[in-house]
Amino acid sequence: MRIQDAVSRRTFMGAVSAALGFLGLEPQGELLSSSLLQGRGQRGQRAGQAGDQGGRRNAEDYDTLAKLANNENPYGPSESVTKAMTDAFKYANRYGYPDGGVNQAIAQHHNLKSENILTGAGSGEILNAAGQAFLKDHKLVVGAEPTYGSVFSVASGIKKDAIRVPLLPDYRLDIPGIIKATHTHYRDVGFVYICNPNNPTGVIVTKQEIQQLLDGIPGDVPVLIDEAYHHYVNDPNYATSVPYVIEGRPVIVARTFSKIAALAGVRFGYALAPRELIEQMRTYSTGSTSALAKWAVVASLKDGENEAKVKSVTLALREKTTAQLKELGYDVIPSQANFFMVHVKTDITPVIEEFRKRKVLVGRKFPPMDEYLRVSVGNESEMDRFIAAFKEISPGKQQAQAAKTSA
Repeated sequence: MRIQDAVSRRTFMGAVSAALGFLGLEPQGELLSSSLLQGRGQRGQRAGQAGDQGGRRNAEDYDTLAKLANNENPYGPSESVTKAMTDAFKYANRYGYPDGGVNQAIAQHHNLKSENILTGAGSGEILNAAGQAFLKDHKLVVGAEPTYGSVFSVASGIKKDAIRVPLLPDYRLDIPGIIKATHTHYRDVGFVYICNPNNPTGVIVTKQEIQQLLDGIPGDVPVLIDEAYHHYVNDPNYATSVPYVIEGRPVIVARTFSKIAALAGVRFGYALAPRELIEQMRTYSTGSTSALAKWAVVASLKDGENEAKVKSVTLALREKTTAQLKELGYDVIPSQANFFMVHVKTDITPVIEEFRKRKVLVGRKFPPMDEYLRVSVGNESEMDRFIAAFKEISPGKQQAQAAKTSA
């Protein structure tokens, strides 16, 4: 597959998105969760930030934007995946259609059984099912702050609370702090949530730290480990937590095809967990994945070559862009994902708007990291546009110059 923006694929995906929109099925990613994140100044921030910076635009306008807000794969599905979806259109009018053996394919991919698999419309539905299942009876979720907010949004929506443990000064998750919080509130903890690599920082939780966490908390507390960005990691100290599921530990691993597989608009995610945990979550899952999504997933699991190409190009552009930012005098948090955070030295709200004026969409605010801008890695043209806009805006420097002049 050539890593490029193919017009035919864009047209195809536009048709799929239009169909989903007609059915009222909106994506469940940050477009929705960012405005729900447990208050904390988040409500009302959606306008003017990344959340809706494209979802309500017309196609012509949308296609002109550099879309660096939602950690997507800018290259689109591979040719084999696109063909699988096209072939699956013949089942669009049916309910009991052949699904390509999607559950079996996922199970085989991870050396598990179908009973260990729960599928959903993106990992957002998986996180929602976990929240509904394990936060009953006044239970709490323990997690980091900041991190991906979907689980906290679920807690807020069902009037539950969350125990947030701040990141360490080097932006790592405070695993000892999470262990301590879990023990302190043991009777009230429904589960622990770990995003690995963490969103928005891109920092990993090492395999040693995951082991420390699982061995350090009470053995009956489930741990949900969100591995949405697993495929981009190169750090040898990182490892997937799937082996813990195989061992039968109370671990739930969430995966998505919205990132490296480029199926964000098609919506497919899944959970891997011991059967008893899957059954508890299944009660709260709609199972509303489409025929196109299922056949796309089966094809995607077989397409390791495309995955490797996307990873290689993405990481090369990430390193190039972050090096340029450092040359401009800005600190960047070392990332192991398809996004990064740059310290712009000022509140990012007006900075986001300045990028928007230049048709560059960037990430929303992640309190308390209000001076850190999250940027997804797009294609080469998009990253060039980002750097050009960044030089024009010079966030932080303008404020410093204004202060100097006024003095």
